[in-house]
Amino acid sequence: MLRRSLILSPSLLLFAARPVAGGLAQGPALPAEAGSLFPAQSPEAVRETVVAAHGNVVRLKALVGRQPTLAKATWDWGFGDWESALGGASHMGHREIAEYLIANGAQPTIFSAAMLGHLDVVRAFVAASPGVHLVRGPHSIPLVRHAMAGGAAAKPVVEYLTTLGDADAAAPRPPLSAAEIEQLTGAYRVDGSAEPVVITWASGALSFALAGRSRGLRHRGSLEFSPAGADNVRVVFAQAGGTVTVTVRDPDVVLTARKAL
Repeated sequence: MLRRSLILSPSLLLFAARPVAGGLAQGPALPAEAGSLFPAQSPEAVRETVVAAHGNVVRLKALVGRQPTLAKATWDWGFGDWESALGGASHMGHREIAEYLIANGAQPTIFSAAMLGHLDVVRAFVAASPGVHLVRGPHSIPLVRHAMAGGAAAKPVVEYLTTLGDADAAAPRPPLSAAEIEQLTGAYRVDGSAEPVVITWASGALSFALAGRSRGLRHRGSLEFSPAGADNVRVVFAQAGGTVTVTVRDPDVVLTARKAL
């Protein structure tokens, strides 16, 4: 991938380096010897592979059959919600796709093991790292939900994880009042960009959209939210002087926008 494309691609606009209110911490510069043309797989092919792994067996096999290293494809859906092709197949319960990806070089995980019904593997993970069953997968989906997606073959894994007591504990979601929903929803202007951040309310939750991509937000309290699959990221709303702002922190300020009047 060209470095220029990485920085300027609309699909990655959210994380493009640009000055914003409050400042933006800059990452380390790439070494000069890395060059701008170092070979990398097409972002479009990577994304398509991850999407296909959610259930399109024919397309998945066409992509990986032609370029086997795509079996390891991983995509950031936004805010650091990384998902591998195998991760997608695992939480969707697609055994054929998962086994095909592993056969072509995808690295097995506790999530794929849970979906495939590999009870001994899951037990070994938990014994080696107590509490690992609480680590959430892509989109913040719990491990036990991957096992449930595996159907009858994974039922022993579901039963085992259930005995741990808190495997499917839901994170608290303090409710928003009607006034707060009205206050927060709308279009927000980002300095230096024609693309607005759009906050909407649907199915009982806020959604953050920018440049054609969107993520659901989980309310943590005091108008602070985390995007799906990125529990350490904070999307914070504040009101001062009649102006509502939204700030994304990871942990430094990534983006600040003001609600359009």
